[in-house]
Amino acid sequence: MRCVTFGEIMMRLNPEGYYRLRQADRLEVSYAGGEANVAASLSQLGMDAAFVTKLPDNDLGKCVVGELGRYGVDTRSIVFGGPRLGIYFIEKGASQRPSKVIYDRAGSSIALAQPDDFDWEALLGGADWFHFTGITPALGEQLPRICLDAVQAARRLGVRVSCDLNYRKKLWTSARAGEVMATLMPYVDVVIANEADADDVFGIRAEGSDVESGSISKDGYVSVARQLCERFGCKKAAITLRESISASENNWSGMLYDASSRQACFSPVYHIQIVDRVGGGDSFGAGLIYAMLHGEDDQRAVNFAVAASCLKHTIEHDFNLVSVDEVNSLAAGNATGRIQR
Repeated sequence: MRCVTFGEIMMRLNPEGYYRLRQADRLEVSYAGGEANVAASLSQLGMDAAFVTKLPDNDLGKCVVGELGRYGVDTRSIVFGGPRLGIYFIEKGASQRPSKVIYDRAGSSIALAQPDDFDWEALLGGADWFHFTGITPALGEQLPRICLDAVQAARRLGVRVSCDLNYRKKLWTSARAGEVMATLMPYVDVVIANEADADDVFGIRAEGSDVESGSISKDGYVSVARQLCERFGCKKAAITLRESISASENNWSGMLYDASSRQACFSPVYHIQIVDRVGGGDSFGAGLIYAMLHGEDDQRAVNFAVAASCLKHTIEHDFNLVSVDEVNSLAAGNATGRIQR
């Protein structure tokens, strides 16, 4: 089974450990982006995963290809051209100090991409699944059109589509996000969101929940999922539920709602001591795609996705470097973290 993802990949620069950027005299280099994270995670789970983007034709672009190839991602459909690779800086939070992200991505090669850079009929030929996020259409003037071309081609070819809303207020306004995403969502089979995305993008709020205090209302999130499916015709809606005790300590779970049965399944709740939370939502999406493509029922699918994402929170940098056996072990209840010999 083949999954194709599309979006931006950037150079990630972060201080070692929990140093603040102002303290650092050296930075660790890795490469990451929402859809690239999904492709890398799927590849680690044994799937045929391809990543589509546009990169500068220079050594940094070659570094990206090498890094993705290292984790088994198919990079043959990457387009080259344009001026630069985007960068983001991150300092990891701890205890009551939150993590902090600074973007330097304006004018990147993918942000300046044109519709004729991508032949979606060819790129999606033979694919079973296409995944993108709300970050991608937020990047540049032509990206909404390019994303629309992609999902329309997927619909014509019978390729299932998932979208993680992934609202980023540093990239666009809620009003613009709602306008653009409303044109794309009718082509989406599975929508993925966190506790705030549906509200920020479409004004659909989980009543009875408070993100800041970590209070979660299950009924509120079922309502959000139902409204998303009813408004746009999505078949399923998945929501990640993060209860933030501190930057270092979270409770983590998820929900999967099926529009045809109007039933929701909730995963177990994991209490996580966080190593690196960036990419946690992407690993959830990858786990969900993997489980659905392998015919798992909704309960097993959301359990697998949340277990995969729980493990990601324990891994440095954005890619979720876990196997199917490791995820299944956690999903089956083996959560002690005892050493394996």
